[in-house]
Amino acid sequence: MASNYEDRSWTSEDGLNLHYRDYVGPKGYDGPPVLCLHGLTRNARDFADLADHLCQTRRVIVPEMRGRGMSDYAPSSDTYNPLQYVADLEKLLSEEGIEQFISIGTSMGGLMTMLMAPAKPGRILAFAINDIGPEVNMAGVERIGTYVGQGGSYPTWIHAARSLSEVHSGAFPDFDLDQWLEMAKRTLVVSQNGRISYDYDMAIAEPFKVPGNAAPPDLWPAYDALRDVPMVLLRGELSDLLTPETVAKMVERNPAMKVVTVPRVGHAPTLDEPEARAAIDELLASV
Repeated sequence: MASNYEDRSWTSEDGLNLHYRDYVGPKGYDGPPVLCLHGLTRNARDFADLADHLCQTRRVIVPEMRGRGMSDYAPSSDTYNPLQYVADLEKLLSEEGIEQFISIGTSMGGLMTMLMAPAKPGRILAFAINDIGPEVNMAGVERIGTYVGQGGSYPTWIHAARSLSEVHSGAFPDFDLDQWLEMAKRTLVVSQNGRISYDYDMAIAEPFKVPGNAAPPDLWPAYDALRDVPMVLLRGELSDLLTPETVAKMVERNPAMKVVTVPRVGHAPTLDEPEARAAIDELLASV
């Protein structure tokens, strides 16, 4: 089966070759694209099913941030931070002549979208925020810190899937082996020595673990800049990163934002859940 996307690349200001999937959409489509922005340790494959669905009616762009997937690893781990990722993404948008877009941001991708909002009001046409907010719960940050950058490799996909289930079963308590295998194939890759390893630079853990670096210190002004943007907030019912208290504050500041809770899921929903897919479709239909 032919893929619905083209593998393309752009060059960062510091010379890295960065990769993105370009789902060109229906023939003749020239409207604003959907940007799908992945989380800390993830890559473009995270959005494979969602992008296949959305590209039936729109162009979809799925960038891989530096140090992930097919994008170059950075020579300095100091550049693994949200502000640098935003700068990289701005370069791509400029090269592609994209003035307006819809954003679907998972975790780190949601932080990136918020950071982009104040500079150019009006260019974000809609925003699906996946399990992240202007404040992050430190318990979730600490949990992520226990596994990010730990590395490891596996002889088979079954071994990789079982390892993921040991680490993440609290977030996906109902996953069966086939679902863990699917997650493994989105998260890991066959390396040159034939073993299966994580598809990101382990050095991304270094700045993440510096106190205060997991998320910018005060994103409420950036969030407030999105007040007039159609938004849906997707929260995993079991999330330890986005608390109900933060959700309540977000709704108080933006009563028009729709909140959808994805049952029996923690951080972060895959966006293939029926509740998440329906919410995204409804949001895009409003644009």
